Amino acid sequence: MLFVFCLFIAFGLSSQEVSKSNMPVYVDRMMADSHYTLDPLTCGMSLENWKKTGRDALLEAAGNFPPETPLEYKITATERREGYAVHKIEYNVSSWTNVTSYLLVPEGNGPFPGMLMLHDHGAHFSIGKEKMVRPFGVSEEIIEDADKWVVTCYDSVYLADSYAKAGFVVLVADALLWGDRQAEGGTKYETQQAVNGALLQLGYSLGGLMLHDDMRALDLLTDLPMVDKSRIGCLGFSMGAYRAWMLGAASDKVKAVAAVCWMSTCHALFSNGRKSKGGSDYSMLIPGLGKIMDYPHVAAMICPRPLLLYNGEKDKLFPREGVLKAYNIVSEVYKRAGAPEYLKTELWDEKHFFNKHQQEAVLGFFRTHFNL
Repeated sequence: MLFVFCLFIAFGLSSQEVSKSNMPVYVDRMMADSHYTLDPLTCGMSLENWKKTGRDALLEAAGNFPPETPLEYKITATERREGYAVHKIEYNVSSWTNVTSYLLVPEGNGPFPGMLMLHDHGAHFSIGKEKMVRPFGVSEEIIEDADKWVVTCYDSVYLADSYAKAGFVVLVADALLWGDRQAEGGTKYETQQAVNGALLQLGYSLGGLMLHDDMRALDLLTDLPMVDKSRIGCLGFSMGAYRAWMLGAASDKVKAVAAVCWMSTCHALFSNGRKSKGGSDYSMLIPGLGKIMDYPHVAAMICPRPLLLYNGEKDKLFPREGVLKAYNIVSEVYKRAGAPEYLKTELWDEKHFFNKHQQEAVLGFFRTHFNL
């Protein structure tokens, strides 16, 4: 026993392996020893070879996807608004299930630019698509919920409606566990862990299925006859921002991406306790990806397509140092590709919030790159 105790002292080890912050006590050593095998700045690959290898690795890490099936959708309800129509549609997100979504279509003759909008997390599961579209044909409770949420996160603006007014066809769907896809009796914080645990045992993951579902929604938007396939954008805030650059990395069907309030290096997120809470991370985890690429590496795979990344100086979820380091990594990739003008990064004097000035700048970004 004395010999073992001396070994612990000699090598600086402890019999206690989990800290009070719910982290392995050796997490710093793990991060120090980690080397991203597909770091675009050090792996020695050409840009095109790296992008292809990186996408293959991303999709493999995401795990199994549901069996493929032809896309079909139907309109179940419509509300006419000033300059556009809002349709409720139902489509088969997989061979296992259908989802109800909102499709907003401007008046007039297309083709129109398309916009896939991806909602946030917020540990608020009772609504999903309603966070971005002014809902109709729902209960007063959902309407009140949505109205409060857009004040809290979007400066009182329903983003999808604003883009439909600007001439975009907009598609917004619920992610798994939100809105019409929430758990029976309502999703709770710990539900994320329970669902992901079950999925992992079956060879899937919550983060992987969310990526699949976003790719499925993108396929639907791209195939709509009134949509210009050469002008498909993707926009998200918070978890929606993560989903936006993840989707842009996974599919070239996205022609421009704007992500607000979700970008950092992975290691920086351990410094503010974000990784010690568990639950919400499950929707934004791709198992095994952390041994291959960091978050900015994934976002950089969008290069040379237009990419906008905004964060807030006062955002407590994303440490400034980690944000700036991530920006520098993505910027270097765009420079090496000879496309620095297609990347827009900015730290705003703002908290975790998508204000109207940012919204105007993001819309201007899409208008510029889509020649509107």
